Amino acid sequence: MKILKWMKENKILVIILFVALVIRLAFVYVMPVPLWDETIYSNLGYDLSINPGHYSFDGKWSDFVPDGQWPKAGFRAPLLPYFLSLFYLLRLDFLIAFIMPLIGMLSVLLIYYLGRMMFNEKVGIYSASFLTLIPLHVFYSGRVLTDVFSLFFVLLTIFAFWKGYEEGDRKYKILFGLFFALSVLARYTSLWLGLVFLIYFVWRDKGFRFIRDKYLWYAVALFLLVMLPWFIYGVMVYGSPFGPIIHGMIAGSSYWGGIQGWFWFFVPNRFWEMFSILGAISLLSLGYLGYRKELFDRTHFLLLICLVLFLLLAIVMPHKEDRYVLPIVPALCLFAAVLLSKIRFDKKWMMIFFSLIMLFSCWNLFNSTYNIYHNTNTLCFLETADYLNGINASSVIFSENPPIFRYFVKQENGYYPDTLSVEILRGAERENQKVYFVFTRFDSSFEQEKFLLLKKLLNENYNKKFECSEDREVNFVYSN
Repeated sequence: MKILKWMKENKILVIILFVALVIRLAFVYVMPVPLWDETIYSNLGYDLSINPGHYSFDGKWSDFVPDGQWPKAGFRAPLLPYFLSLFYLLRLDFLIAFIMPLIGMLSVLLIYYLGRMMFNEKVGIYSASFLTLIPLHVFYSGRVLTDVFSLFFVLLTIFAFWKGYEEGDRKYKILFGLFFALSVLARYTSLWLGLVFLIYFVWRDKGFRFIRDKYLWYAVALFLLVMLPWFIYGVMVYGSPFGPIIHGMIAGSSYWGGIQGWFWFFVPNRFWEMFSILGAISLLSLGYLGYRKELFDRTHFLLLICLVLFLLLAIVMPHKEDRYVLPIVPALCLFAAVLLSKIRFDKKWMMIFFSLIMLFSCWNLFNSTYNIYHNTNTLCFLETADYLNGINASSVIFSENPPIFRYFVKQENGYYPDTLSVEILRGAERENQKVYFVFTRFDSSFEQEKFLLLKKLLNENYNKKFECSEDREVNFVYSN
C-alpha cells in the first residue's frame, strides 16, 4: 500500500522511471555477442559461484594480462563478479543481462532524490529526466560492465555525504563509509571521490575542522572494515594491500586499445554521441552560474569538483574510452537541471524539446550499434559457439577470444601463440585431450598474413570439423 501511495504522489517520477527502464532494456538486445569485458566479469562470476575464494585466471581460461601479471585477476574490481556469482549459484544467470537496466533505472531514482535534496523538487525531476535519456548512460546500462554499476554506488555515496555532513544526519554520516567502500570495490577509479570530499571539506571549513567529527572517523573505520577482505587478498596475491588497486590503475591506462590524445572526448561527433544536447546545456549552465557568481555555492562547488577531477582523470589516462567519463554524468545532469529551473521560458516545453532530441540521439546510437553487430561475422561466431557447445567436456579450445568463447562454451580456453608454426601448434596440444583450433572474423586482430599462415597450417596438419555456412573461408574449426 505504501508503494501504491508513493506512486500516486509521484506520477511524473514513475513515468520517468518506466521510460528509463524500457529504453535500457532495449539496449540489452542491441548486441547479440557481449563485449570482451562483459564476458570477463560473467566468467569470473561463474567461477566464483563454484569456488568463492578463488579470484584468479589460473583456471580454464584467462584475460589478456601482460607484464608478467598473469594469472592475477585483482585488477578487475571484485564487487560485480561476486554479485554475478549469486545469480550463477541460484541458477538465475538468465537474468544477468537485465541487471544493469534495473541499476540504471535506480540511478535515475537516486539522482532525483539527490537533486531534490541539494536544490529543489524541479531540479530533481529535470536531472532524473536528463539521466533517463543521456546516450552514454543508456548504452552502458545495457552492458554487464562495472561503469553503470559503480556509478550507482557513487550516487549513493554522494547522497549519504550530503545527507550526513551537510544536513547533519548521523546515520548517513556513517553509511557514507559503507557506500564509499562499495563504490571503490565496484570500480577502483571511484577512489578519487576521497579527494573530491577532502577538497570540499577543506574549502567549506577553511581548514581541517572537519576532522573533529567523530562520525567521520566511524565512517572511515567502516570503510576500512568493508575493504579489509580485499586488502588481505592484496597482501596474499600481490604482497601489498593496495596491490589490486595499483594493478587496476596500470591495466586501465596501458594494457589495451592504444593511446589517444587529450582531446579525444571533445571531438564534436563523439561528444554529441555521448551526451547529446545535454553537453551543451551543461556548458551553458556552468557559464551562467559563473556569470552569476554562484558556481562556488556549496551545492554547485561539490558538483564542480566531481566534474573537474573525474574529467581530468579520464583525459590524462593514455587509453581512453567513452565510458571512462560516466562519473561526470551526474554532475552534468544536475548542472543542466539547475539551468532549466532558473530560465524564464516555459520549462515544460523546453524539457519536452530537450527530451525529444536526446531520445532521437539514443535511437541513432541504437540503430548504428545494431547495424555494426548484426552481420555475417556475428552470425558465424554464434554458429561456431553453438557447434563448440556440443564437443566433449574435456576438450581444449584455442582462439583469439578465450574469454568470449568461455562465456558461451564452458570449456578450457587458451590463446593462439604469438608466433605460429606447426611445432608450436603441436606443442599446444594436451595428452588425452581433444584440441580445437578456432578462427572467426568476429573481434579478430589477426593481420591477413598471419591469418593465411594459420589457415595453411591447419589445413595441412589438422581435420576441419566445422565451417560457417554463411562465410566458410574465415569462420572455421579444426581439430587433431
